[in-house]
Amino acid sequence: MRHTIDFLSKPYTEELLNRFVRYAKVDTQSNRHLDETPTTKTQWDLARALEAELKAIGVPEVKLNEHCYIIARVPATRGKEKAPCIGLMAHMDTASDISGSGVQPRIIRSYDGQTVHLSDTYQLNPAEFPDLSEHIDDTIVVTDGSTLLGADDKAGIAEIMTAIAWLMQHPEIEHGPIDLYFTPDEETGKGMDRFPLSEARAVACYTLDGGKAPEVEAECFNAYTVKVECIGKVIHIGAARGKLANAVAMAASFIGMLPRSESPEATDGWYGYYCPIEVQGNLDHAVAEIYLRDFSAERMQERIAALKAFAAAVEAQYPAGHIVLDIKQQYLNMKQKLDAHPEVLERLNRAIATAGFEPIMKPIRGGTDGSRLTEMGIPTPNLFTGGYNYHSRFEWASLSEMALAVETIINLVQIWAE
Repeated sequence: MRHTIDFLSKPYTEELLNRFVRYAKVDTQSNRHLDETPTTKTQWDLARALEAELKAIGVPEVKLNEHCYIIARVPATRGKEKAPCIGLMAHMDTASDISGSGVQPRIIRSYDGQTVHLSDTYQLNPAEFPDLSEHIDDTIVVTDGSTLLGADDKAGIAEIMTAIAWLMQHPEIEHGPIDLYFTPDEETGKGMDRFPLSEARAVACYTLDGGKAPEVEAECFNAYTVKVECIGKVIHIGAARGKLANAVAMAASFIGMLPRSESPEATDGWYGYYCPIEVQGNLDHAVAEIYLRDFSAERMQERIAALKAFAAAVEAQYPAGHIVLDIKQQYLNMKQKLDAHPEVLERLNRAIATAGFEPIMKPIRGGTDGSRLTEMGIPTPNLFTGGYNYHSRFEWASLSEMALAVETIINLVQIWAE
């Protein structure tokens, strides 16, 4: 198998790097506490820049709608007008787990395999992050330790934009019609809530929102969010015996019942989890938000039933209090619908193999806009971007793997036009 380092010599690699760094510097953090789309005004900054750039590279149909979704259409090359239309998708927002404001990407060429000192406080040590050891002599992009990098998913955007620019410059590369979808608010789980599905032409789509090359993800969690509202009964704590129902204590008791062996930090692979994301409140009223994740729909229902049992147990401990559960579905496992369209994955795997790599199939311990788009009727697996340690100050990206993603896109559009 080839080494990804070979792809540093591709003629579009520097252009790819420049795009990524430029996009990474734009603050596009989303806010899961808000319901409007986009949830933050800063996402418009990147959207408008992409709109202008698409037009500048010659894409004839580019639309940025009132909810910050970009749909662009690349026409087929001559003679391939009747080939199936495929889509390429990436999201513009970054996660709110750590600051995304004032991102200062740092480019390290010919990485030597040693510890990278991001700042006086933070470092990337290969002993802690062993993937680094596979990238000696690669060009990597890191943070300064004060923010995330934003490879999730600006690496995906840069790869799509670079591939499309290359196709526009090389009309001899035959391909059918291509739709491009750039979305806001993926990190909030709301990225497809206002997606203009009626304007999408793709019969199949591919998100570039994965991690290590050459991984392909064709199944994901079933995902639910549960708002646990603890309603207490307040009285002066000096006279509280037998009367007070402390809503803060109720929330703590509820969270304490979540099995530690089924938490994100205790599971991997195909094991699901319970995860408390946020808690706030006072004696009278407290709210905890819980994420439920599982690859099995049946097991997900068992998790929901478990939360209801935990709520009843807490109410028994605090007879004057009450708990209300607000259970909402975020997205479902896309595996079943992708299994019904085997050609979508087969062609992606062939595109990766054409570049000299054996695809590695793995589950997404999370979800993508592609998970939602698959539910909406357009089968959409996810592929690698070359980003690592997402949602953290230790995030970094491999330029060679990013270039491999561009090569995969160029191969893929040709395969769909055969």
